[in-house]
Amino acid sequence: MSFFKRLRDAIVQKSEEVTQKFTDGLAKTRDLLVEKVEDLVRRYKKIDDDFFDELEEILITSDVGVNTVMELIDDLRGEVRKQKIENAIDLQPILSEKLVALLKNDEAADTELNVQDGRLNVILFVGVNGVGKTTTIGKMAHMFKQQGKKVLLAAGDTFRAAAIEQLEVWGDRVGVDVIKQQQGSDPAAVIYDAIQAAKSRQVDILLCDTAGRLQNKVNLMEELAKVHRVLQRELPGAPHEVLLVLDATTGQNALSQAKTFGQSAGVSGLVLTKLDGTAKGGIVIAIRNELNIPVKYVGLGEKMDDLQRFDPEQFVHALFAGLIQQEENEEQNEA
Repeated sequence: MSFFKRLRDAIVQKSEEVTQKFTDGLAKTRDLLVEKVEDLVRRYKKIDDDFFDELEEILITSDVGVNTVMELIDDLRGEVRKQKIENAIDLQPILSEKLVALLKNDEAADTELNVQDGRLNVILFVGVNGVGKTTTIGKMAHMFKQQGKKVLLAAGDTFRAAAIEQLEVWGDRVGVDVIKQQQGSDPAAVIYDAIQAAKSRQVDILLCDTAGRLQNKVNLMEELAKVHRVLQRELPGAPHEVLLVLDATTGQNALSQAKTFGQSAGVSGLVLTKLDGTAKGGIVIAIRNELNIPVKYVGLGEKMDDLQRFDPEQFVHALFAGLIQQEENEEQNEA
């Protein structure tokens, strides 16, 4: 059974609506990455060094990441030798399979959030300004409300002028209360108030915003450490998740942010926003392969329900949707 057929069969078991969101959200990346690969395999009847050089360039342009691309090209060269592949078109499904393996990082990445029934679950959001952190919190609040959970928001970004108001707008839209203080107040004090409110109201999920920028990076990391201490003191075991929000459109810059925050802020998972707005969705592959932090959620559009749990098979299926459909059509014609 071909890899594309196996992928097709796996996707059939999943929600059509979610599959469509991935397909629509990754349209720009598909146009850049897959169409160029298709053009490449059409132009090269035989696989040679020039073919691999061009493939390398396409993958790097899609922000798959230099280290990841080098590993991938070495792997593909090995497969060509081992399987005695001569026709470039036969390499496409192997490339797709390798991408799924990279996204799973040799193990089934745990994309589930550490949320348990019967306790107050605290999720802390970190990341620089402008990545879509507040929007992500709003969308996640909506997601949990749809699941019947009682949700509360904490406006812990007291540094940025519009952050508190922006979170309140989302709170109103979703129908969730926001615990806040004045701009410039101590973020740890806001988180303390939020924990007390969440306990007294028997909340299931507390989503905490944090500052994306202070006077310098050291300051920011000290503030986050203070927030952690308050959480752990008031609710042992909290925070149950620290989600780093990254803007996929910033490409390699997102990778360097992930490295910085991952080392300093105890990040347990990543949320990649604005994937629908970039042709460089390959950054998901680079991040997943180069960091030992799972991508847990991806933003695939502007709508309230466009924040989706990350699924490697859905991701690769969306990228290669045209080729998968083409193979299906050929099978039907043969039948």
